[in-house]
Parts: sequence; C-alpha cells; structure tokens
Amino acid sequence: MNAPLTSEQQNTLDRSERQAQVVKALLQVLPQHALLYTSEDTVPYECDGLTAYRARPLCVALPETADQVQAVLQTCHALEVPVVARGAGTGLSGGAMPHAEGVTLSLAKFNQILRIDPLARTAVVQCGVRNLAISEAAAAHGLYYAPDPSSQIACTIGGNVAENSGGVHCLKYGLTVHNVLAVKGFTIEGEAVSFGSSALDSPGLDLLPVVVGSEGMLAVTMEVTVKLIPKPLLARCIMASFDDVRKAGDAVAAVIAAGIIPAGLEMMDGPMTAAVEAFVHADYDLNAAAILLCESDGTPEEVEEEIGRMSEVLRNCGATAITVSRDEAQRLKFWSGRKNAFPASGRISPDYMCMDSTIPRKRLADILQAIAEMEKKYQLRCLNVFHAGDGNLHPLILFDANDADQMHRCELFGAEILETSVAMGGTVTGEHGVGIEKVNSMCVQFSAEENEQMFGVKRAFDSKGLLNPGKVIPTLHRCAEYGKMLVRAGQIKHPDLPRF
Repeated sequence: MNAPLTSEQQNTLDRSERQAQVVKALLQVLPQHALLYTSEDTVPYECDGLTAYRARPLCVALPETADQVQAVLQTCHALEVPVVARGAGTGLSGGAMPHAEGVTLSLAKFNQILRIDPLARTAVVQCGVRNLAISEAAAAHGLYYAPDPSSQIACTIGGNVAENSGGVHCLKYGLTVHNVLAVKGFTIEGEAVSFGSSALDSPGLDLLPVVVGSEGMLAVTMEVTVKLIPKPLLARCIMASFDDVRKAGDAVAAVIAAGIIPAGLEMMDGPMTAAVEAFVHADYDLNAAAILLCESDGTPEEVEEEIGRMSEVLRNCGATAITVSRDEAQRLKFWSGRKNAFPASGRISPDYMCMDSTIPRKRLADILQAIAEMEKKYQLRCLNVFHAGDGNLHPLILFDANDADQMHRCELFGAEILETSVAMGGTVTGEHGVGIEKVNSMCVQFSAEENEQMFGVKRAFDSKGLLNPGKVIPTLHRCAEYGKMLVRAGQIKHPDLPRF
C-alpha cells in the first residue's frame, strides 16, 4: 500500500495539474512559441527590480497581437486564474512579481510607436515602448516626452502608467498622470476599455487618473496617448555643496519659497555621492555632506536669470561651493551621476532595498536625521538620494538577502522609514508604487474603512479579483498580522496614525 502524500507533495501535485489545465487552455489561443511553462523558461520572470521577493508563475504568455491578449484574458477569467501584466520588469516595488498560481502576461512585444502628431504635440504608442524611445522619435520635431525615470532607457510606457512614474524633471513637468491624455486596454474579462481622450476633456466620469497609478489592478494597458513638449533652447545645472544636510534641506525649501520652480531639484547625501562618484566619475564634491543638483531650462535669457536667482538663494542658505555646468556635456555628466545612483549602490552591496516615500519639503533634514538613527538601530547602512523638489525620498538600505536576519532587519528598517514619513505628513509612496513591498505599510497610512473603499474600486473593474491580486491594498487579516509584528518588534511609535 502506498504511503499517503505529504501536504507539500499534494500541493506540488495540485499545482502541476492546474498548470497542465491552464497551459492546455492557453495553447488554444496562443502559438506554442508564445507560451513558456518549463521551470528554466519561467525563472527570468520570477521577480521585477525588487529581487528580495520572488515567485514562479504557472506560465508566461507572450502574445503578439491585441486579439491574443484579449483571448488570454478571457481564458484566464473563465478558469479564474490570476493574471499579472508585465512590461520591462524594472519596477522597484514588486508590482510585477508573479502570482504562484497565475499567469504572467508579458507585453514586451507591443513596442511600436503608432504615430506622432507634431502639430497636436502628441504621440500614440503601444504599452511596450520604452520611455526614452518616445523622446528619441519625437526629437526630429523638436519635441520630447517629459517624465524621465532613472530607468528610462529600459522601462516601458505601460509600466509608467501602472506606477504613475516620475523622474528628475517631474517637479516642473509633472508625473505620468500629468503627461498622459488617453489609455486603451482590456479588463480581466477581455472587454476593450478606453480612458481619457485626445481632446482637452472627455465625457462621463474622469477615470483616467484612476487607471494611471492603479498598478495593473484594474485593466491591462495596451495603448497610450502622451503629451509632447518642445525641447528647451538651453538647460544648465547647478551643483551646490553643503557641509550639513539640514542646510541642504532648508535650501530646497528656500528655492521653492523664492517662487522658483526648477526643471529639476535633486539631493544626494555624502555616502551616496561617494558611491556614485566611484562609479560614474561625475566630478561630484566628495567633501560635501550633501549636494543639490538644480536645473534651469528655457530660453538663454530665462536660464541666465533663473540660474542667478537660484545661486543667490543657495549661497544664502550656506552652500560651500557652487558649480554651474559650462556646456551640455557637463550638464549631462552631472545628471548621469544622479541617474546611476541605484546601480552605483549595487556595486557596493550584495542587495539593496530602495524605499520610496514622500514628505513635506520642510521636513527633509528631519527625515535624514531620523534615518541616520535607524541605521544605528538596525545596524544597516542607508544611502539617500531623492527628488528633493517634491519631497520624494529614495533611501537605499544595503543588506545581504542571503542572511535571513539582515533581510528581517531591512524590512523593519524600511517599514519604520515609511511610518515616520506618514507621521511627518507624507505618504508611503511617491512614484514606485506599493506593489508587494509596501502593502503592509498601507495599514499604517489608511484605516480599514479607507482600504475597503479602495477594494470597492477594484471590484468595480475586477469582481473576481484576478488582476494582480494580493498587492497594493491590504486585507484586514494582513493589517492585523502586521500590527502584531510591529508590536513584537517594539516599533509602533505613532499612536495618531490609522491602526489596523
């Protein structure tokens, strides 16, 4: 008589049977080469840019036509199989991490720029078009697409829509939501849907801002209409050094208070500057406790006037050195350092977790000092780089994911940064999304009633909860368990925040 199966063996058998069922159904609507389901073929899809969390999907669908996408969604809906849409996989919050019992829907093959209208200053692109490719295509018309995430050479416009991505120039030109006119896609049932329009307004409820930033939970984006803007005649960048992070933080607030809206206003602390300089050699000041990068663009006359005003404000706030880019090559060199902050961090640590919270500008120095204390508490290093102009922090916690204790301390460190940000009047995310990384911290920011309202929006689009489930919005059970964990860790500090 055969011994009974263990629970682990039974789960493996059940998963194998479910996988066979799903693969058989999807091969009815996809060619053989457009479906991956062996272990070696699905491994590359087990995570996005957040490598600390991984899962293996039942299979990966790589459709080549809109009809195939529609058919995949209809099939998965009928089988009640979860679907996670994926672009380039550059996200940093685990938003594209697969569901272990679901299908990963790769949209990488939808990479065509459908049309550019230089008179209307718009571009219509498929979801898999790279962010930077839009500007490259529009350059012949003297136009470009403003949102510029650090991953713009690789990230896709569909992913930008999902996460409401920003970039170093978002202070002046806005996030994705401010630069997108229309989105077309499919619901989980395979129904074609459109949000927004090429006109200044569209009839009915304005659902475009609901879809932008919805992290793939409401619909699968297929086509996007974006705004294009004229390339400025000139851009110059100031690198300002400070011997104290509080002076640098105060300088950020002072620039905005002076009525100046720079094209970009970024800040890096000393440890991050050192890591970046060793990698890119951008001529950063290694003696500074923090540096600011302040850019002005426009006509030569506008740039000259604004650079002068910003330089005066920075000097009055205690800048120890000010360098203004002398030409385009030096300006790009300054920005290359900032845009390579994440890979530079990867060179000096086995792993890093990039947090993404937002606080009022006036609290920049306070949060940096709080993070410095957390470094001592958790015995982990943290490098700080952020969009200072709009208070969007990107602390990079350095750790080794192969060390379970370090991984746990890193998670607690990140959670405390987010909780402190909320207590200072901020939010748990600015542009990277919530995904799986910050879903617990949503319990800190929002009450159970508020989370339920968000679930209500989710159910209106996806009643079965099949699109990217288990992410962004926490359940009551998850919040209760997270609260218990924080109590055990002695970490609950702010009784005025929403509580579980």
